[in-house]
Amino acid sequence: MQPTFSSSRILLPVRPWFIYLSLFLALMLNFLPTSQWSWVPDWVALVLGFWAIREFRRVGMGWAFLLGIVMDVADSSALGQHALGYVLLAYVATSLSRRILWFPLLQQALHVLPMLLLCQLVQAGIRTAAGGGFPGFSYFIGPLIAAALWMPATYLLLLPQYRPVEQDPHRPI
Repeated sequence: MQPTFSSSRILLPVRPWFIYLSLFLALMLNFLPTSQWSWVPDWVALVLGFWAIREFRRVGMGWAFLLGIVMDVADSSALGQHALGYVLLAYVATSLSRRILWFPLLQQALHVLPMLLLCQLVQAGIRTAAGGGFPGFSYFIGPLIAAALWMPATYLLLLPQYRPVEQDPHRPI
């Protein structure tokens, strides 16, 4: 059977430990020295946006604020720069989650792109307002790449939730 872009398979409920593990791994990816390169996406924003859309009851603005403060301290940037960007991202993702999930993955990526750009724009605005220089337009390449990675990230983050295709009659679920 050929994989398609829209799946009609029923997903199992997500396990909370997997959500928190994926957010932690995204945080660790942001701690790498390569995160300073302009074309590397903000992994926390991508994974946070994904879970805020998919599981908005578990991941919301509280987690966004916490992860943002951790990123501010780790990057030694203006306190609240990442936090405000992530909170706005989580708010918009949560409020548009029902709409976004109706679309196929490619169109979902087009919905996520403005949210990721807004997050980067807020971070650049706070950095500039705090006296730092404008990071340049190459700073906004990361959200474009993150939106392009929306499809593989979705498949990777939903992989533990897929039910087996062959159903065992002796298995209750």
